[in-house]
Amino acid sequence: MSEKTITIQAPAKINLSLKVLGKRSDGYHEVETRITRVKGLADTLEFKESAHFSFHCDTAGVPEDESNLVVKATRIFEKISKRKCVAELRLFKKIPHGAGLGGGSSDAAACLKAWNQWHDNVLSDKELLAAAAELGSDVPFFLGSDTARCTGRGERIEPLDNPKHCPLVIFKPAFGVSTADAYARVHAAYELPGVSYAPVVFPWGELVNELEKPVFGKFVFLAELKNFLTSRPEVRAAMMSGSGSAMFAVLADAADGETLIQTVRDRLDPLLWACSAEIGA
Repeated sequence: MSEKTITIQAPAKINLSLKVLGKRSDGYHEVETRITRVKGLADTLEFKESAHFSFHCDTAGVPEDESNLVVKATRIFEKISKRKCVAELRLFKKIPHGAGLGGGSSDAAACLKAWNQWHDNVLSDKELLAAAAELGSDVPFFLGSDTARCTGRGERIEPLDNPKHCPLVIFKPAFGVSTADAYARVHAAYELPGVSYAPVVFPWGELVNELEKPVFGKFVFLAELKNFLTSRPEVRAAMMSGSGSAMFAVLADAADGETLIQTVRDRLDPLLWACSAEIGA
């Protein structure tokens, strides 16, 4: 009898728009955001039959205990489904941590989907969404359509048409940004001189991120990176994703991606993480 296994992809996301509408009574901020999945950047989760539950990640520094969202997703699935989750889980990370690219949330959603498949779809879509909402604001998005408008603290989801196909390059410096800190600074944020925070309009919508002000005020390198990217002729627009620290550049032509990566590394930071990717249909 063959060994039971499941392999599932957990794609990254970018925020095409992010507006902060105010503080809620529960301590979160009310937001309106348009999110889309990124093609070409994803983590991988492997489930392999075992007598015991275990979890391992290939990336140093990623916790492997009960604090990891994959393990939390497993525990919530067990609680709701009343099923014991026993397997060897291995997480292979490609999405950088602390980047605003949704890596942990996507991993958690993929874990819920995989456990449901493992247990013959014991949970309904509604029950999976409820489990996802317990894990975090971005997690429910990864259970639905590729592109969505998310409101509330991010858990209310309205499917949207995908944007037109766009090639991207995503950059991330060595440092991450705390989402809680970015939101805590949002109401006292100010604009840095010489940096444009104005929306950039595309046929499918506008690019705007109201967390750029508080984040750029603390991490000036990100403002410098945005300015450099927007000065390049091959870049149609550049913006921070979520609370950062990742910045993405929308390109006119996918062929320009590797050249742009090398130019940015030569001019700004030789150790800058970068990858070419795409969004849209």
